[in-house]
Amino acid sequence: MKTIFRSIVAAAAVIMAVSCGNTASKDAQQAANAMADEAPTVAVEQVSVREVPQLATYTSTVQAYVKNNIAPQMTGRITKINVEIGDNVTEGQVLAEMDKASLLQAQLQLQNQAVELQRLKTLYEAGAISKSDYEAVELAYNVAMTQVENLEENTVLRSPINGVVTARNYDAGDMYAMSAPIYTVEQIKPVKLLVAISESDYTKVKKGDSVEITADAVPDVTFSGKVEKIYPTIDPATRTFTIEVVVSNSYTTLRPGMFARVTITFGSNNSVVIPDVAVVKQQGSGERFVYVLNKDNTVTYQKVVLGRRMGSEYEVLEGLSDGAKIVTGGQIRLKDGIKVTVNE
Repeated sequence: MKTIFRSIVAAAAVIMAVSCGNTASKDAQQAANAMADEAPTVAVEQVSVREVPQLATYTSTVQAYVKNNIAPQMTGRITKINVEIGDNVTEGQVLAEMDKASLLQAQLQLQNQAVELQRLKTLYEAGAISKSDYEAVELAYNVAMTQVENLEENTVLRSPINGVVTARNYDAGDMYAMSAPIYTVEQIKPVKLLVAISESDYTKVKKGDSVEITADAVPDVTFSGKVEKIYPTIDPATRTFTIEVVVSNSYTTLRPGMFARVTITFGSNNSVVIPDVAVVKQQGSGERFVYVLNKDNTVTYQKVVLGRRMGSEYEVLEGLSDGAKIVTGGQIRLKDGIKVTVNE
């Protein structure tokens, strides 16, 4: 009898548990349905057309505006070294001197020929020698004078520019062997940068355009430069063309070899601008979308083509019109065509 009673109690307990479970399941389903029926609350912002500068940033390396290797045309003994690496030099300043033995010999021969030329000139004017004899001596004198001038240039080495000495490869007493220049002098006021630009922007760049330059070695400083040259050909391997940007570098802050970024402005566009929080990236693709609020408070899943990023905003090239209202918050529960509640 006790066994029968226990079985009845157990059965009743099971029935009550199943009944309660069904009730809880129905309540959960009703709550889910209520949430599905409830319109999601979203934040909305009205977008507008603004003028957006079209900027592009490229990397480059700072170069000297002019770089000269100072060396004589022939081998010889270096007798004097006048400047060191890091010295500022001026145009025409004597940097080094070579052995002058050859120069002195050439000067003596020139003096002798000058005397001979003057003697023959007197005889020619008196009619004692022919014109051809006189012209032959005159030619020899001119050749000797040219030789002396050439030796002077290659014996006393001068700087052809205002600049700074960036290399010295010999000491006084060394024999110049033509393997490397004695000095390298670079002009760093101004400096230049060669920038490779995409061929699609070839018609957008003009000589004289202003650019901005920053260098990692000089943080928080922006330098102004201008486009001085535009190379006339496109590199078929990279599909780029080269421009030469010149920076005055008045205080010689920029130095050759520095890594730099060059920002060029290609005019401006009148484009719709949206906050970045409105952009939804479609999984598995590079496409971008936004939810656009319609007049009936439904939303449309709209594909957009983005242009420049400007801080926390994007330029929109295609997909939105001026004055459109887009969702900027609460996109998680949204889908195309759903009705929403706008959070005022």
